[in-house]
Amino acid sequence: MSCCISIRNKMIPAAFLIGCFFLFACENDIKDIKALTARKIGVEEARDIEAYMSRGGKMTGRLVAPLMYRYQDTVPRIEFTQTIHVDFYDDSLRVESTVDALFAKYLEGQSKIYLRDSVVAINKNNQDTLRCKELWWDQNLQKFYTEKSVRIYKRDGTILYGDGMESTQDFSDIKILHPTNSIFRVPASQFPE
Repeated sequence: MSCCISIRNKMIPAAFLIGCFFLFACENDIKDIKALTARKIGVEEARDIEAYMSRGGKMTGRLVAPLMYRYQDTVPRIEFTQTIHVDFYDDSLRVESTVDALFAKYLEGQSKIYLRDSVVAINKNNQDTLRCKELWWDQNLQKFYTEKSVRIYKRDGTILYGDGMESTQDFSDIKILHPTNSIFRVPASQFPE
């Protein structure tokens, strides 16, 4: 019996020592735990994009961009980080307006597109040109708008400046919300002598 007691007495200190080793070996840094459990965002990349838009079975536009990222996040979005060009078509598939920008972001759940950096929109029918730093396009309302400064160059030489703008998709009806410092071209024949 003394043999069993002496083995048991030797096992207790060894078990204690091994248990302490496991307790200290299992310590984790909180940053490491957060990094392992953090939600990873899925990102898809595509190059040389050419996409066609339609509504009710009719083609309404064509989008061209060299690079696109699609983010699968809580708010799914698509970003065009280099440039974007969009042609909008009328019912006869003629280009009625174009939009160019250096950056665009499409918010999938909201059907809205945010354009920024050197935004240029041209109405091909009357050649009116809109220039601004940022512009929103609401696909459901078929409307463009911004609260930032805008410049509109008309074919007759008139330049309209202002802050804030709303427009139809084809830019045929543009409304500047707060006009400022516009320059109107007046023919010489209309000046009094």
